[in-house]
Amino acid sequence: MTLRVRPARAADLDLLAGWAAAMAWETEHRRLDPATVRAGVEAGLADEARARYFVAMDEALAAGRETLGIPVGTLMLTREWSDWRNGEWWWIQSAHVDEAHRRRGVFAALYRHVEQLARAADGVVGLRLYVERNNAVAQATYRRLGMDDAGYLILERGFTPW
Repeated sequence: MTLRVRPARAADLDLLAGWAAAMAWETEHRRLDPATVRAGVEAGLADEARARYFVAMDEALAAGRETLGIPVGTLMLTREWSDWRNGEWWWIQSAHVDEAHRRRGVFAALYRHVEQLARAADGVVGLRLYVERNNAVAQATYRRLGMDDAGYLILERGFTPW
């Protein structure tokens, strides 16, 4: 597998929306409204202040084709201001690797790409993500990449029905 990570573009909309819905079902057993997810991804793609998406491409799968690779995974970045640190945390969200390409370094390539961007950007204090408590496989992956339990419990109050 030869991986290259690139920024997502408008043409990736349906792929990203489909993967976001698949990830929600796989990790939380939530069926998302496809139109809502599509509109949310479209809004994120249109405005970097809301989100930045990245796509991992397997260039080896493109051998002999005119394409520059086949999409095999994605993640989304959002930003959170920290007054304690006078800087931004970048949150990794909507991470998904195509099932046929898992355990082959796709998420690690995406993570390392955004980690490099974060380290090079002024005012970024670190990377964060949240993970389901029972998702031991994902937690092990994140720990291998140098992430630790931040000691926080996330609470929420939603205003719209799932």
